Amino acid sequence: MALLWEGNDVGEDAQLTYAQLQAQVCKLANWLSSCGVGPGDAVVVYLPMRLELPVAMLACARLGAVHSVVFGGFSAEALAQRVIDCRPKVVITMTAVKRGAKPIALKSVVDAALATAAKEGVSVPVVLVAENEAAAPRSEAGLTPGRDVWWHDVVPGQAATAPCAWMDAEAPLFMLYTSGSTGKPKGVVHTTGGYMVYAATTTKYVFDYRPGDVYWCTADCGWITGHSYLTYGPLLLGGTQVVFEGVPTHPDPGRCWAAVDK
Repeated sequence: MALLWEGNDVGEDAQLTYAQLQAQVCKLANWLSSCGVGPGDAVVVYLPMRLELPVAMLACARLGAVHSVVFGGFSAEALAQRVIDCRPKVVITMTAVKRGAKPIALKSVVDAALATAAKEGVSVPVVLVAENEAAAPRSEAGLTPGRDVWWHDVVPGQAATAPCAWMDAEAPLFMLYTSGSTGKPKGVVHTTGGYMVYAATTTKYVFDYRPGDVYWCTADCGWITGHSYLTYGPLLLGGTQVVFEGVPTHPDPGRCWAAVDK
């Protein structure tokens, strides 16, 4: 087992084996490739903590594309700043997400951000939208013709195998922006070889990960901790990793311990 997903609400869960995860990654990689995404191209990922998020990160890595994950709680202005700076070929998002009892309309945030970016002369040719029925069905998320496409219409039909782009050790793997609390957000580039060796080594020795352990990093992938100790480190070690969508206080303060028991 690669990923165990625990949803926002109690009783929502899913899982992916390594074979299933690889198939999902390859399908998305093939679709991104069909959009002209290749080594060195930027892809902005604005997704909640659902399985589509690590799949999107790994699909970019498989192509040699540079993913830039933006925390799903950031505003349209914050998202626009990052889009203007890295000029992605594709933005990947979702209709909406529930954080506790509060719905967040992610697609609307993307629309507003891209409108702001367009005023600065930066246009994004393709937006891939995944549906989250629990938060907002398709009918509540308007699509911009010629730009927006539904994940479930274009990705599942792709081939489940895809060639892996072999990259130099110093080739960019991803770009993650600083919070912007001390000025304009700065895109920090992490390279392929050194970063992955570091992520795997620190997961193994700092967290003492051993074969058969179930590991849970509670950080969102919008932060570096979620990159290193949710997506990359545990999977490089063949670990089983928990992906938690919710918040520790929903529906009650015992949620984390209930998840641990489960």
